[in-house]
Amino acid sequence: MTNVLPLPTRRDESWRYGDLKALEAVWGELPQGPEQIIVPAGEKQTRQIIQPVPIGGVSVTHLDVRLEENAEMALHLLAADNDYGRIHIEVTLGKGAHFELGGAIIGTGDQTLEIVTEVTHAEPEATSNQVVRSVLGGKATGSFLGKVNVARNAQRTDAEQSVKAMLLDRTATANAKPELEIFADDVQCAHGATVGELDKQALFYMASRGIEPVTAQRLMLQAFIADAYVSVEDDAAREAIEGRALEALEAIL
Repeated sequence: MTNVLPLPTRRDESWRYGDLKALEAVWGELPQGPEQIIVPAGEKQTRQIIQPVPIGGVSVTHLDVRLEENAEMALHLLAADNDYGRIHIEVTLGKGAHFELGGAIIGTGDQTLEIVTEVTHAEPEATSNQVVRSVLGGKATGSFLGKVNVARNAQRTDAEQSVKAMLLDRTATANAKPELEIFADDVQCAHGATVGELDKQALFYMASRGIEPVTAQRLMLQAFIADAYVSVEDDAAREAIEGRALEALEAIL
């Protein structure tokens, strides 16, 4: 029998925006503990995660990824079809390893959706890049909490985070909390977070060229979300996850 872990509380910073009430109702039915992935030295793995069918409207995905020396992993995520959906990724990078993450959050109604990442550069010369795009309408809440830890001996680290959210209604909420904790001195680390609305001048320009407003919004949002998946190397995989993201956008528009 699987031991049930204690229910998270808001004392844990990574759960500060979580819907703990919804989580409590199904906590014992959810997988306990993370799925572990080890990428051997010199190898490369790719994975796309579209949140699975929820239990009682709740879906929680938790991965613990370990990249050995010169290993690479590209992970692409979509959080969309849940009352409360959470994707939590923990990554530890060995020497010269590379981690690539692209994620999209698309929510409407009363949904609460979040992507949480904890990336630890444990050894020198590793690189990581995270791109997250959110589109939120109705009273939806979309959150990204991304922490990058650089260990004392992890010299020549290069880590970047780019987080952008688009609000289609003033009642929607976007939370962005990129965070750096650096103990090495020879590093390049950068992060940026913005929250905004669709460019009214661009919409006006497209309308002046005879493009219907809904079509104009769809084209702009499609390009916005595509940023999260530009690093998917396999064309079929990229088209599949982008296609599912576009279906989620249609529910908003």
